[in-house]
Amino acid sequence: MATFGRAMKMNRPGDFSRVFRQGKRTGGGGLTVLTVENSVGHPRLGLAIAKKHVKLANQRNRLKRIIRESFRQNQSALSNIDIVVLSRPGVTERDSTQIWAALEQHWLTVVAQWQKF
Repeated sequence: MATFGRAMKMNRPGDFSRVFRQGKRTGGGGLTVLTVENSVGHPRLGLAIAKKHVKLANQRNRLKRIIRESFRQNQSALSNIDIVVLSRPGVTERDSTQIWAALEQHWLTVVAQWQKF
């Protein structure tokens, strides 16, 4: 079972701006996923959960935990890409299973986008 350690996180602002500038975008389920290729040899995850969309801290933290766990379970299928997950308006109306299902769909889309031929 893969873990979600420090190496799997995107921390530097430059990494985020590169994804926002060059990233491929998929949306749905109250979330938007941006992806761009990286050179570190493994997938990395960045989160941009806006207070504007998710007002309460406990809801933001819950959403982040769900996203990180879903990423951890699917990271073996992902290639060398940086991923930023953004919240969208209305994400708080969805329960955990709906968010989980939306993330599963996003991972399938991301894998299809970045498959090496």
